[in-house]
Amino acid sequence: MGFKRFLAAIGIGGPSIDTVVTQAQARPGQQLAGHIDLAGGEVDADIDEIAVALAARVQVEIGDSEGEVTREFSRVVVSGAFRLGAGENRRIPFTYPVSLQSPLTDAGGGPLPRATLGLSTDVVIGGQPDKGDLDPVRIHPLPAQDRVLEAAHRLGFTLAKTDIEQGRLSGTRQEFPMYQELEFKAAPQFRGRMNEMELSFVADERGVDVVIEVDKRGGLFTESQDRFARFRIEHAQAEQPGDWSPMLAETVESMLKRRGLFG
Repeated sequence: MGFKRFLAAIGIGGPSIDTVVTQAQARPGQQLAGHIDLAGGEVDADIDEIAVALAARVQVEIGDSEGEVTREFSRVVVSGAFRLGAGENRRIPFTYPVSLQSPLTDAGGGPLPRATLGLSTDVVIGGQPDKGDLDPVRIHPLPAQDRVLEAAHRLGFTLAKTDIEQGRLSGTRQEFPMYQELEFKAAPQFRGRMNEMELSFVADERGVDVVIEVDKRGGLFTESQDRFARFRIEHAQAEQPGDWSPMLAETVESMLKRRGLFG
């Protein structure tokens, strides 16, 4: 995949850039790969730096309402300063290490709703980055994440949407000031006592923290109250056979019963 764009910082007759992502699928902790093709324009161009970054649309609060902005995760420099001669063609290969805490775009053999990630290529000229559009990439779940999502499916939770939220999850070691939420409609056994369940994953080298948020449906004169829980799956555990749905069901049940809230 790839598209060619002209570098605006140089103006008419300047160089063009084409980013091609040859390895566009990975799991967290693996690598994406590709190359950047530069074609010199009518005049020499002094490039300060070329970098790639994983970026996504993130939900943020704007005044009294919510909106979406494009936010970058980690940024990787793939080339330092050089001069691109007029008419010169140059190819710069790159690899991009996907963070263990990257959002997911796919699960269960297909794409997640509204989950879009891409690699952004920044060319810095005269101290000003020229940012291009996003080259789409696909991030598949770690085994531990896959097991939890499989458990939710077995219980009858239905995935409704995904979002990337600005903020931090209490009790976790987040690498970025944003996290992904996967929102499910309530499984049959919990309907009438809750509306939805939201899952978030915070992974590290040893395992994955699973953060669960349950919206307890309020009555006629009571407001809905959010309830949180967290459990952890080590990567080694996820490789063992077994069904995680009883543990997920027990966790949700205990959240609904906490502090006497029996629904």
